[in-house]
Amino acid sequence: MPLKKNVLYGVAGAVGCGAIAWRTLFPWIGEDLHLLAQSSSAKAKAEKFIMEGNWLIEIFEKFAAETPGKPLVIFEDKIYTYDFVNQQANRVANIALNWKLNIADTVAMMVYNSPEFIWTFLGLQKLGLAVSFINYNLHGKSLLHCLQISEAKVFIVGEGTELLHAVDGIKDDLDDLPIYVQGSLQSQLLPSYQSWDDLMCASLPVPVCRDVRHAITPATPVCYIFTSGTTGLPKSVIIPQQKVLSIASFVELLGFGQTDIIYSSTPMYHSSGVGLGLFSTLYVGATMVLSRKFSARHYWEDIRRHKATVIQYIGELFRYVLSTPEHPLDKKHCVRFAFGNGLRKDIWKSFQDRFQIPEIKEFFASTEGTTATINISNKVGSCGRLSPLLTLASPLKSYLVKFDPETAQPLRDKDEWCMKIKPEQSGLLITALPPLYKNGVYKGNKALNEKKLVRDVFTKGDIYLNFGDILYLDKNYYLYFQDRLGDTFRWKGENVSTLEVANVLTSVDVVDDANVYGVHISGTEGRAGMAAIHLKDGHKPSPVNVKAIYDVCESDLPKYARPLFLRFPAEPDLTSTFKLKKNELVKDGFDPNKTSDPIFYCNEKEKTYSPVTQTSYPQLMEMRSKL
Repeated sequence: MPLKKNVLYGVAGAVGCGAIAWRTLFPWIGEDLHLLAQSSSAKAKAEKFIMEGNWLIEIFEKFAAETPGKPLVIFEDKIYTYDFVNQQANRVANIALNWKLNIADTVAMMVYNSPEFIWTFLGLQKLGLAVSFINYNLHGKSLLHCLQISEAKVFIVGEGTELLHAVDGIKDDLDDLPIYVQGSLQSQLLPSYQSWDDLMCASLPVPVCRDVRHAITPATPVCYIFTSGTTGLPKSVIIPQQKVLSIASFVELLGFGQTDIIYSSTPMYHSSGVGLGLFSTLYVGATMVLSRKFSARHYWEDIRRHKATVIQYIGELFRYVLSTPEHPLDKKHCVRFAFGNGLRKDIWKSFQDRFQIPEIKEFFASTEGTTATINISNKVGSCGRLSPLLTLASPLKSYLVKFDPETAQPLRDKDEWCMKIKPEQSGLLITALPPLYKNGVYKGNKALNEKKLVRDVFTKGDIYLNFGDILYLDKNYYLYFQDRLGDTFRWKGENVSTLEVANVLTSVDVVDDANVYGVHISGTEGRAGMAAIHLKDGHKPSPVNVKAIYDVCESDLPKYARPLFLRFPAEPDLTSTFKLKKNELVKDGFDPNKTSDPIFYCNEKEKTYSPVTQTSYPQLMEMRSKL
């Protein structure tokens, strides 16, 4: 462990010796000491692996040798042991040896959640190849972009006619890229495709020599994970070996261990599914119950049947589980804790109470981020802590700074330095850039990498990563996610948090969910608030319901934050990772000619929301100066 870090942990230890006295002066310090104690052993273990050059694939092979008969993955009621998965991974590695690729060369995979995904990935790792995880919902220009930017030398397509159909649509633009298809024999494929199954049948399950990957370093890419951001084509985030171990040890910090069974229903191409699900399972030698896709109706049924002890979530997933009818077995399960990110405060307590979850451990992180925070105190709504002591003890300094929502950049003082916020304020999260990312966090886009950085932050020459996320820091240094820049908008000279508005809207009994965003109105500055509201089953946007929404907005929101427009789609539009889509909603605005969804405007004179019609829309545009 570096000397500097030893000194920092020494400081934390000294603080612990005088804990009683310190708690008198700083009542929040007990939480910090608890978090430091929990994290120290997890950090030390990960650092030892890094120093010894034991990467995730070596850790997996060790468990495969020590516990060969233990279930690694349970999928559709079938058990796949560590030994079986290792043998299948060996077959994959022996196939890939014939490609004559170099360490860190890229192989693209577009495969559904399945055991095949896992052993194909592990087999490629046995050779030190980087795997580009392609979102299986992509097609056309977006799919082609992901393959090109990852510089894939081989493309493996999973079983499914819809996947092959998507590849057919761009095949002419892929030049001579070798394409292997799972789930089909060669006789069932066109000559331009090769059968992966035929190769697997012919390949031997003998291990490849570890020396073939001897040149792997902490910076060698394990995989590329794509993030969509708010606009534009997907961005390819580099996930190096060192970060993989950091991600996996992060979950171990929560108490996740070898005897646990984790249930995961998030897509494996996403950092939540593959990172916090698969990587963590392999890291501690646990078992994963993998679902092909999320199903609210079968969620608890699967968890109970397989005696899962840990569940992970992302975004709005728990909201849809809560929407299922109550069941006598709701509280009958083995779950010790749930962890994830994006759990809104309005459903946190409801989910925990209904299903009797002992602990919910919300964290804050991003796929391209270089740090993370975690709430291990079960404090409702919080995603972690950022106190002076934790900042001191961290080798990578993180701060919340004042920001401009229009430019998505930190504000500067008269001397051009960034300005830290104080407790009980909101700020933009920035973190010192580690040497591991000296070439950036994204693959193949210098301009995009530079845009993500903030230079000369507090001293000349320092470099920080701009997360693009706004968090609130309370007086006890607990963090609360507020918004992502691009979601936050400015209206009437004030910053509007979409999450804050959504939490107020969902407090109305008939409202199931609310997607808040800002829309442009010609002739006005900033963006006016609008919300796409999904009502609970059986409810419609009646005069009584829209009046209830108006009343809660008037009582609980400042005037500038109250939505000027409401839209009532039949169903919420979600991404594959359970996040609410906004781009198309923003484009439609409040124009009734662009959608058949009912749209309402804030009618202050009548103290309610009134319908926007093709007749009233032009009148509203004329009144824009009064909005």
